[in-house]
Amino acid sequence: EEVEQEEVIEEVIEEVVEEEQVQKQEQDEEEEEVIEEFVEEEQEEEGQKEQQVEQENEQQEEQEEVEEVEEVIEEEEEVEQEVEQEEQQEEEEQEEQVEQEEQEQVEQEEEEEQEVEQEVEQEV
Repeated sequence: EEVEQEEVIEEVIEEVVEEEQVQKQEQDEEEEEVIEEFVEEEQEEEGQKEQQVEQENEQQEEQEEVEEVEEVIEEEEEVEQEVEQEEQQEEEEQEEQVEQEEQEQVEQEEEEEQEVEQEVEQEV
């Protein structure tokens, strides 16, 4: 009877030990899964952060390029304005010169007419 009892006790102990091993193994597997999920989530977050940083950098580069283009356009417009002003000034100066020359010619013609009139009066 004692031998039977010892065998039963040994069997129970073996079963308990086996069950504990199975539970430990299941627990280890669950912990491993949780750790893997956590690592995957961390990697995913890191990837998203890197992607966000890349997007921000691209946006900043695009903004800088836009600003550079706007600056160039502004400079070109300023140069165009200066050129237009210079052309307008030259045109005005030419017009003034032409007017002055015409005025001088008119004055000279009037002077000549007066001289001719005086000569005619003297002759008469």
